[in-house]
Amino acid sequence: MRRGSFQAGTVDYAAVGATQAPDLMGYPPKGTTPAEASWRLGSGESRFVTSTEQLLGWGAQRGAGLRVEDVRPASGPMYSGVGFDADGNAVQPSRLDDEQRFDADGTPFVGAGTTAHVHGRVGGMRADAELRVISLIDEPRRVGFSLGTVGGSVVSGEESFLLEWRDDDEVWFTVRAFDKPTGVLYRLWHPLVKRRRRALFQGYLQAMSPMYATGS
Repeated sequence: MRRGSFQAGTVDYAAVGATQAPDLMGYPPKGTTPAEASWRLGSGESRFVTSTEQLLGWGAQRGAGLRVEDVRPASGPMYSGVGFDADGNAVQPSRLDDEQRFDADGTPFVGAGTTAHVHGRVGGMRADAELRVISLIDEPRRVGFSLGTVGGSVVSGEESFLLEWRDDDEVWFTVRAFDKPTGVLYRLWHPLVKRRRRALFQGYLQAMSPMYATGS
């Protein structure tokens, strides 16, 4: 597995990249709660391209009601990201590592090693955190990235977001995650972790699904 050299301020958990493990749901990192959900977004190349632009522009997070602020692309040798193929094997750096893009407001798109702060509430629960992009997938029919917590969150862990344009022409969006409570209330009442996760997943679906976007 290709990894950069971790320095101060990197992710606050040990199992970096574990959202890519095929057996995540059965064997999550010790002490964490895993979650996974997939949704069909439509079909065809146009839907895949549109969804890709939305995802890499922080659309899932913003559409879920979170503010994405202080987005800082990686600089120097601090951390260059981890790439994976469909089987969870490490791959060479994506071309996205070298192509910095910006949205209409000037916010940098997702890039390996990028850090960002998210703020807001989902389902009435706090969703503030500092996050780092710890992996990118950039293939002709698969695009996605993983986010790891750096600090400031009530949970510690990782999320991965993947778009697939499958051989049957359908476009699917999959989110996988594992986390453990760090906030006092969440440590005392573990069901809050799953409740928070369900609310986040619902927000991501509403953000990425054309059905929600058009109100149909």
